[in-house]
Amino acid sequence: MYFNSFSNREHPSDISLVESSCCVCLEPFVHFTLADFSLFVIIVSKSIGQNESQSGRQGCEMIIRCWGARGSIPVSGEEYLKYGGDTPCIEIRTKNDEIIIVDAGSGIRRLGNSLLHEKRFSYTMIFTHSHWDHIMGFPFFKPIYNRKAAINIIDCPMAQGSLKKLLANVMSPPHFPVKFEDITADIRYHGACREGAVIDTVKVTSIPLSHPNMGLGYRFEEDGKSFVFLTDNELTYRHPGGLDYGRYAAFSKGTDFLIHDSEYNEKEYTYTKSWGHSVYTDALKLALEAGVKRFGLYHHNQDRSDEGLDEIVAHCRGIIAGEKSDLECFAVTQDFELIL
Repeated sequence: MYFNSFSNREHPSDISLVESSCCVCLEPFVHFTLADFSLFVIIVSKSIGQNESQSGRQGCEMIIRCWGARGSIPVSGEEYLKYGGDTPCIEIRTKNDEIIIVDAGSGIRRLGNSLLHEKRFSYTMIFTHSHWDHIMGFPFFKPIYNRKAAINIIDCPMAQGSLKKLLANVMSPPHFPVKFEDITADIRYHGACREGAVIDTVKVTSIPLSHPNMGLGYRFEEDGKSFVFLTDNELTYRHPGGLDYGRYAAFSKGTDFLIHDSEYNEKEYTYTKSWGHSVYTDALKLALEAGVKRFGLYHHNQDRSDEGLDEIVAHCRGIIAGEKSDLECFAVTQDFELIL
């Protein structure tokens, strides 16, 4: 297991929809099976000649990459060079090298460029919620304008409506000059996400976030390894639809890697309480009590400089040392990569 930074880093299309009484099949690559309409299964199989690029990664471990770790709004400047300024986007590669994308913040622009360079055109996308910083990059994700691209979007219900309508709204006047109808990729929306999903070899379990307008956190599991992603989750304030602290601790218990919202310090939280984000020391407490192996601070405040984040990491590591814990702690950068 290791993590590092990365620089440059895609999949098939031309799928037809076939329905039966027990399953929906996207041939020849993707098969969707609904069991009691609660578990959504996506089994992706490679077909000879339909991938333009073969990575040779089959049989390897899960890879987690971050393409954006900033919260609320993208930022730029020399004070943000270390941790980056793009908003949330996570890429997960299964052991078969299938691609799962979580959220479409501004970081998805760079991810899209990388996938096209790699000649990969098939992906599954899921979203934590539909606030602007998590969907603003969607119109700039170049694969959606490529006829080779086949994208399956798990359309979990959002407080404001279906995800398809929300993404279409991002690209509607007066917000954006290119129309949603101009997308040429084959995008399929699938709404079975009440309990969770199996995407290729990865089991995905969801949990409601404590956040204004609601949202979902996720646990990804493959071959005994796990990754928990809880961005935009306020641990000490229960929003409508959210859960209490203990439920998030149980959900994260024993995971190999936890990314959790850590936007505020205690002083900032005196006037931002109920805004939907956590104090970093509360997120650290969760990581310690849940017995996770690695903890990544995430959704960095738009005004937090590299120096400020370094100070937060140092404070967290001091607390961890005082607890005599072997927890690894760091602030996630937008060029972060971890192999489980």
